[in-house]
Amino acid sequence: MLTKADHGEDSYVGSGKLAGRKALIAGGDSGIGRAVAIAFAREDADVSIPYLNKDADAQETARLIEAAGGRALLLPGAIAEEARCVKIIDDAGAAFGGLDILVNNVAYQMSRDSRQKVFSEEWTGPSG
Repeated sequence: MLTKADHGEDSYVGSGKLAGRKALIAGGDSGIGRAVAIAFAREDADVSIPYLNKDADAQETARLIEAAGGRALLLPGAIAEEARCVKIIDDAGAAFGGLDILVNNVAYQMSRDSRQKVFSEEWTGPSG
């Protein structure tokens, strides 16, 4: 991005609405997921973040969560397989003493020069 994204790290003020809650935010290492993670931390939640391969992004998000007063748990690895998802949930629950909130914010971004270059499978997904 040409301009630095505002994820709420400087602007959002929480009021304790999630005090004592434990959240898992898939895709919380950047973008909208990072903004959600910061907001949850500002609302006094502890936040675990499974992420694919953006270690620097995940580390920065953890830093912002902790600066907002929350606890951060980073869980690297793909969530494309059920067994990995179960392990992520188990690890987050063990670290925080349970889980209260699950946010599925996993996304994949791609760009095309025009709408005509977007294939129907990209709109509907593999199941049609």
